[in-house]
Amino acid sequence: MTFDLDRAAAFLASHARVLDRRRFEAIVSGDDGARRAIVRGLDAYRNADGGYGWGLEPDLRAPESQPAAALHAFEAIADAGPVTSPHTTALLDWLNTVTLPDGGVPFALPIGDPTACAPFWVQADPAESSLQITAAVAAQAYRAARWDEAVRDHPWLARTTRYCFEAIRRIDEMPFAYVLSFALQFLDVAAETHAEAHGLLAHLARFVPSDGALPVAGGAPGETIHLASEPGRPLRDILDATAVAAELDRLEAAQQPDGGWPVDFSSYSGAAALEWRGYATVAAVANLRSNGR
Repeated sequence: MTFDLDRAAAFLASHARVLDRRRFEAIVSGDDGARRAIVRGLDAYRNADGGYGWGLEPDLRAPESQPAAALHAFEAIADAGPVTSPHTTALLDWLNTVTLPDGGVPFALPIGDPTACAPFWVQADPAESSLQITAAVAAQAYRAARWDEAVRDHPWLARTTRYCFEAIRRIDEMPFAYVLSFALQFLDVAAETHAEAHGLLAHLARFVPSDGALPVAGGAPGETIHLASEPGRPLRDILDATAVAAELDRLEAAQQPDGGWPVDFSSYSGAAALEWRGYATVAAVANLRSNGR
């Protein structure tokens, strides 16, 4: 089985935002020019407070800086490595200002204009910490920290790491699929520098099906998170090897006739639907290539 890289590139040229086209270029070619363009492209989503908004999270199109946009900013910055961003310290400083006393960040901050924003963002409680979004942001910050000591040494990362460790340790029943997925992703990368993460991965392993497929309760029909991990990573150790190979086969076969990959969750605007498919296509290619496909 194989997938068609040229068709994926054509789909991105036809449908995706420039940021994801540049991420794809960097993954496929390793070109430093593409990596620098990723970092520069984030400026369009950046606010004066140091955070990011403006639809960087496709279903949260409001301009205000949001934790979800910080997640996507760090993810893009990590993909640009070893090229670094001059704005990571400002982003971490902004995160410090919105982090709650327990060390977690809220799922979303207040939204002035909810046009084309998913209701779960609009209805979020800004006074309550969310392990889901905190772990998601921290996981991508750790990926960026591989290249940037300003991220690695910032006090926000240590502060939020302690929150995530403590919140994960308290999980004693099957969590919501996205909470579990982001907690696992966080532990997988935090384990590079924190031995404690290995034990917490084992703590969560009992909730992970052997095939790594996590159905999303209350989501769109058939919405499922498929855990992805690079070979040799701690997360891979809790997944069944045969099931991992089958999942990679499934992912290869999921490429659509137009060259892109689908998403199985609901989008809340026409722009978001296209942007998510571009994002998913980049993620699929990155996952398949990292696994030698």
